[in-house]
Amino acid sequence: MASKQMFVVVVLAIIVVLSSIALATEHVVGDKDGWKIGVNYTEWVKGKTFLVGDTLVFNYDNTTHNVFKVDGDQFKACKLPPAKTADNPLSSGHDVIALKASGKKWYICGTPGHCDKGMKLVINVQSPAGPAPTPAPTAPSALAPSPSAAFRTSAPAILAAASMVGSVLGSLF
Repeated sequence: MASKQMFVVVVLAIIVVLSSIALATEHVVGDKDGWKIGVNYTEWVKGKTFLVGDTLVFNYDNTTHNVFKVDGDQFKACKLPPAKTADNPLSSGHDVIALKASGKKWYICGTPGHCDKGMKLVINVQSPAGPAPTPAPTAPSALAPSPSAAFRTSAPAILAAASMVGSVLGSLF
């Protein structure tokens, strides 16, 4: 009996780990270039899907840069929010932002002149059950899905398998 219970615990742990991997992606802003002047963040966003539950990671030199979450008007004008808040500015040099709600999100560097030089990022966060993104045209050599796309595609299968395992295990006891 104890071995059945151990099996159930192991299977459930695997399901939890796989489903959390399948449903969340860590987006490193600017990839290897990070958060700095000279990176085209509009191009960086293209082809990426941001979902509730994902995270944004801003890597940068915190003696030179920071990250402010702003609204759309502040973003367009490269204007800082009127007052500092608990989450503005972010200035650790390795800031991780959980994407908790759908909608547009705007970020800028608050160092004078940096936003005007392109240190600004806008993303659109979708609900996990939201509309599927329109696929971008790909070159024949780039047909293999990215690991995050493969995990997201497998998420329904993982959840279905978890349901079936639960049903089977329920009938054992």
